[in-house]
Amino acid sequence: MEKIELEVAGISYSQTQTGAYALVLQEIDGDIKLPIVIGATEAQAIAIEKEGLMPVRPLTHDLFVKMASSFAISIIEVNIIDFKDGIFFSELVCERGSAIVKIDARPSDAIALALRFRSRIFIKPDILDKTGIRLPSDKNGNSEQPVEAQDDTAVKDKTVEQLNKMMEIAIEEEDYEFAAIIKKELDKR
Repeated sequence: MEKIELEVAGISYSQTQTGAYALVLQEIDGDIKLPIVIGATEAQAIAIEKEGLMPVRPLTHDLFVKMASSFAISIIEVNIIDFKDGIFFSELVCERGSAIVKIDARPSDAIALALRFRSRIFIKPDILDKTGIRLPSDKNGNSEQPVEAQDDTAVKDKTVEQLNKMMEIAIEEEDYEFAAIIKKELDKR
């Protein structure tokens, strides 16, 4: 399977869904960001691990790591393998000795575990092309704003869910001009 490696870029509170968060993944060797809406518990689990914090009592994901490690099971990678009806699907690729087993998992849980196991995160290129947001580089090579901010025709082929995710990122990055373009497209629909 051809795949692209991702890393966790950040987490922000969802502006469009109460009680939800946007997990933002980004290409390691590229300029595409992938927002995924996740629940508060998973957002907390990811943030705690990213910040290197140690809870007083183990969280569910920490307990899973201890249990898997006790039986010599490791997660060697996480793959985001599908996107249907606005929902991402992923799998844990687990290893025990010479046995490799793939286990269905929500991306939020899979990524929380990948961070704890120091595993790599991958996505199929066609899924990233369909759901990702490409950010152009400035003359110093830094990503600044979504490409769509330059041309409102690029938002017309996006789904409502993709537009909502793009809106979250635009607001988080204080790109209100682009947020207005997205809002205008959402209002048309």
